[in-house]
Amino acid sequence: MYLEGDSLNSTSYVLAVILAAGEGKRMYSKKPKVLHEICGKAMVQHVVDCAREAGVSETVVVVGHGASQVQDKLIDVKFAYQEQQLGTGHAVMQAESFITSGEVLVLYGDTPLLTPETIDKMYEFHKQGGFDATVLTAEMGNPFSYGRIIRDVEGKVLDIVEERDADPEQKKIKEINSGIYLFNGLFLKDALKELKNDNNQNEYYLTDVIKIFNDKNLKVGAYKIENPEEIMGVNNRLQLSQAASIMTRRILEAHMLNGVTIIDPASTYIDATVKIEKDVTILPGCMIKGNTYIEEDAIIGPYATISDSHVGKGVSIKNSVVMESRIGEGTTVGPFAYLRPGNVIGKHAKIGDFVEMKNSNFGDYSKVSHLTYVGDGDVGSGVNLGCGVVFVNYDGKKKHRTKVEDNSFVGCNVNLVAPVVLGKNSYIAAGTTVTRNVPEESLAIGRARQENIEGWVRRKGLTKEEE
Repeated sequence: MYLEGDSLNSTSYVLAVILAAGEGKRMYSKKPKVLHEICGKAMVQHVVDCAREAGVSETVVVVGHGASQVQDKLIDVKFAYQEQQLGTGHAVMQAESFITSGEVLVLYGDTPLLTPETIDKMYEFHKQGGFDATVLTAEMGNPFSYGRIIRDVEGKVLDIVEERDADPEQKKIKEINSGIYLFNGLFLKDALKELKNDNNQNEYYLTDVIKIFNDKNLKVGAYKIENPEEIMGVNNRLQLSQAASIMTRRILEAHMLNGVTIIDPASTYIDATVKIEKDVTILPGCMIKGNTYIEEDAIIGPYATISDSHVGKGVSIKNSVVMESRIGEGTTVGPFAYLRPGNVIGKHAKIGDFVEMKNSNFGDYSKVSHLTYVGDGDVGSGVNLGCGVVFVNYDGKKKHRTKVEDNSFVGCNVNLVAPVVLGKNSYIAAGTTVTRNVPEESLAIGRARQENIEGWVRRKGLTKEEE
């Protein structure tokens, strides 16, 4: 995707420093701000993945508040620790030991909408322009509260002026600072040593590095993006929902452009981690989450919730919940089925309405049409489970497994008390409670003999007169 011109996938060394130490008080949460999720991933994970997809050489995440929680969520990154949050410049100082003569890309753990394409274009601009520092900027209709970009007549960045320090003319400037930068690593290390905290907040600001660069006659540029939503920071739950809406739209558009039919995008939610093949149809009211993979020609919905599952080619799932399960080609699920974690369902099977299944294997061409519970079962191929069958898997202390071998027929209202095995081609009569193994090609009947007591209703005075 990034083969033209200079790119992060070239031989240059680029260190990504992701600032993720803040508490995020406006989130009103016991969880660190950067761990709040958007479309199935923590915000900081979106930023880490974005940097990786753009081709950075190494990633360092600066942690502070809730450091151990953030570290537990991220893999294949290095960490720097900011004990006190004393500004963005101070945060980058904590990663100084990782900075070399390569380029340094500064990102933020609460800006999850940034794309790899933008990072790559910024890098290309930075290299081709011969800049020592490049600021990512955007035009804002209402730039209030943002730092303004001050350029000279040639477009070089002279300064970044914060809202509180801007004069009336500077406040009219629409181009704002995103806080995202590319720096020459050696020049950045020198500038960090010169940062001062002589301001009202007693903090070290990364924006002051730009002034230091200019004072040393280093070349500072600004790459202006077309879509300001990419640099949207998330500081509260309202902004979290706004960012989620934008990312959801992106995800749905990408799937549709890759050959997935989504009937009603407004009522469809798909996590960023989901993979869907072409010619899948998503009907209204669906939520597809986690590490779900859906193969071609499947029909999902209406009103299906699927999480962390593999859905085979041509599968149909209607009005059902599917969790951590694998469903084979051509199988139908629902309506109103509930597949709890741990199921492996074969090809061309049928899981009908109001069927609950968990931790079970269910063979090819087998059917469980309605109102049945299959728990901790191993069901072969060509099996038919009637209405109201219950796999009685729990004895009050332990779970036990039930095995139903190929081509067996289990009638309605049967209890299979585990552990028990039904042999191949066995038949279980309706209303039976099975407590012992059933041999192959056998009929099992376990119910009380019917007795008719004539005249009992009349003698009890329960007869109702016709009106």
